[in-house]
Amino acid sequence: MAPAAEHADLLVGPASFDDAGVVRRPDGTVGLYTVDFFPPVVDDPRDYGAVAAANSLSDVYACGGEAEVVLNLAGFPGDWDEELIGEIMEGAVEVVREAGALWVGGHTVRSEEPLFGFAVFGSADEDHLLRQDGARPGDLLYLTKPLGAGSITTGIKTEASRPEDVAVAVAGMRALNRDAARAARRAGAHAATDVTGFGLLGHAANLATNSEATFVLRSEALPLYPGAADLARAGVLSGGSARGRAALEHVVEVAPTVPDWLAALCFDAETSGGLLVAVPPEGAAAFQEACEAGTVPVHELVGEVLAGPGRVRLT
Repeated sequence: MAPAAEHADLLVGPASFDDAGVVRRPDGTVGLYTVDFFPPVVDDPRDYGAVAAANSLSDVYACGGEAEVVLNLAGFPGDWDEELIGEIMEGAVEVVREAGALWVGGHTVRSEEPLFGFAVFGSADEDHLLRQDGARPGDLLYLTKPLGAGSITTGIKTEASRPEDVAVAVAGMRALNRDAARAARRAGAHAATDVTGFGLLGHAANLATNSEATFVLRSEALPLYPGAADLARAGVLSGGSARGRAALEHVVEVAPTVPDWLAALCFDAETSGGLLVAVPPEGAAAFQEACEAGTVPVHELVGEVLAGPGRVRLT
């Protein structure tokens, strides 16, 4: 680790798999710091801005915190006009305002490929900080958004995705994980992560290996976006699926009863996915109640944590 990343108040730095850097503050809280940006995954510029904002904010929520301040990071082609860029910004503004964060500036450059996202600064109570090494045997695993965004967004490029399915997926991707994080805190959750570029199985593997426990995920319990199953059956997946399967074969075991298309979808990258939360059994009712009271797309019980080596089993 670089010397600049060594300090008594640095609780989480670049050496871990956690979703954000964490620094202890003098007032007893901890500061959360993260950054994310990516090229367009949808055609509508306003939706692109909104999804990029929600995705960037998600890492703070995955740590059990609240977003406070954001700075935009953008690269746009030189031939893009101000109206198009303005729509991207307007979509992002809606989500940042919904999060209650302050957009205080940012930096934009010209680039051949459009890129957009945010650096996000937030805070959490250290006692309720959600890390990726805290899951315990007996915990219940909940997922708070459907899977399949990789198939839906890939299908947009080839016109394989139905417009009505795209609309549902966009609504899910632009939804904040804020209320899911609040539900996790209320339930005394032990660990969490957001399901994004490494897919469900990749992020579950990070939690399992860091927690030195075995995660069992039940394939039949996994919520899917409408249309995602049909697309996956047809082989419409992002490039992340094959890469994830190859990279995770040493820590992920897929039962032979799981359809190959569904396993592929679980390896596939998600955009602005939900939280995967490890909740103690005694907190399950509180978690579900808080999710139902908030704006959480789903709160499905998808598995459990067992004693054992850091592995994931998809059954």
